[in-house]
Amino acid sequence: MQADTRSRWFLIQSKPRQGARAQQHLNHQGYQTYLPQITHQTLRKGRREIVTEPLFPGYLFIRLRPGADNWHPIRSTRGVLRLVSFSTSPTPVADSIIDSIRQRLAEQPDTDLHLFRPGQPLRLQGGGFDDVEAIFERFDGEQRVMVLMNLMNRRQRVRVPLSHVACMA
Repeated sequence: MQADTRSRWFLIQSKPRQGARAQQHLNHQGYQTYLPQITHQTLRKGRREIVTEPLFPGYLFIRLRPGADNWHPIRSTRGVLRLVSFSTSPTPVADSIIDSIRQRLAEQPDTDLHLFRPGQPLRLQGGGFDDVEAIFERFDGEQRVMVLMNLMNRRQRVRVPLSHVACMA
């Protein structure tokens, strides 16, 4: 019986917050890796920031040929915790799964990253408007947003600092 030497994807568990490090060191050793990442906007210290994070924190994919590639250096690579296994041997990940992940990430709109969408209900916090509900209308510069609030039984446009706005829970 001949060993299967077709190249397949496998899953590696990285050490906490060291997925990029593991990928870099594995690539330097000549392995093909894939670390799916997603880009989104977040609020940090009252400012909008675009951040890129792993889609699966703590995991990355590696392409190996069972029976042909040397798997031993993988365990001692910086940032790598272990090769994910079920039973006694690493389990391959179907190529269709990797292709699907790549396709979905390619479809991610990176030019239209918005923290809030027009018409989205918000909750104001601070500045005399604690726990007041509002509706997001638009961004007004880097540090302000325009919201619609019910004041004196009328819908009013109000400009508030971005740091005073939170999504409704």
